[in-house]
Amino acid sequence: MNIQINRLTAAVLLMLGITGFVFANGDAENAQFPAKNITYIVPFNPGGQSDITAQYQKEMLEAALGVNVVIKNISGAGGAVGWSTLASSAPDGYTLCGNNLPHIIAQPLVKDNPGYQTEQLEPLYMFQTTPIGLTVLKDSRWNNLEEFISYAKAHPGEITVGGSGTYTGHHIAYLMLQQLTGAEFTYIPSTGAAPSVANFLGGHTDALFANSNDLVTHIAEIIVLGMGTEERFGLLPDAPTFMEQGIDMTAGIDRGVCVPQG
Repeated sequence: MNIQINRLTAAVLLMLGITGFVFANGDAENAQFPAKNITYIVPFNPGGQSDITAQYQKEMLEAALGVNVVIKNISGAGGAVGWSTLASSAPDGYTLCGNNLPHIIAQPLVKDNPGYQTEQLEPLYMFQTTPIGLTVLKDSRWNNLEEFISYAKAHPGEITVGGSGTYTGHHIAYLMLQQLTGAEFTYIPSTGAAPSVANFLGGHTDALFANSNDLVTHIAEIIVLGMGTEERFGLLPDAPTFMEQGIDMTAGIDRGVCVPQG
């Protein structure tokens, strides 16, 4: 299920988290916080779920804090470029960043030099869980997951599957599906969810691991082969889960906000 607290609650939690973080540093200048604009880094492209949720918070934060909140999209390397930027920022409460799980943990585990370590970033709170699903276009050769997996096993590496970057929630779901089924695909990463959806709808990938909100938006054009939820997703009642089709996997992305450690 897609769990999202309301916008006012999110803004209040974020405001309390920021001010608590700032005053914990205890200098006189912080007593006037906030005295200037706040930068909110989104580590993915505009138009994706991370960007959309940042825009929601921007409006409420500006009203609550009385300063501008500037959204800055810094995409690349599965979010690592944005988190590297955050890690090198001053821990003064004026720079925030979207926090995506499992991406933010996975990047330092699998890359020699991701530009940051997870312990350099301090989470303020988590506010949303978004399920992931696997989809194909309605005019594709596959009508269901069984046909899709069978074809992949007979034609290893031929099917291209898109997703938002490497070692992101989408990529990890892709790797899980390969491991659990024995099928082999070819992964095509994009710099965020929005461009991966555009590539897929434009016919540049055969299939796509996508966030539930994108699946709902484009349901008239697609077939959802499997949802990474334990039970059927309420907004897509006709979409079967992986689990009910005999594949023991769930997949999703948790979102929140973090600041530089300090």
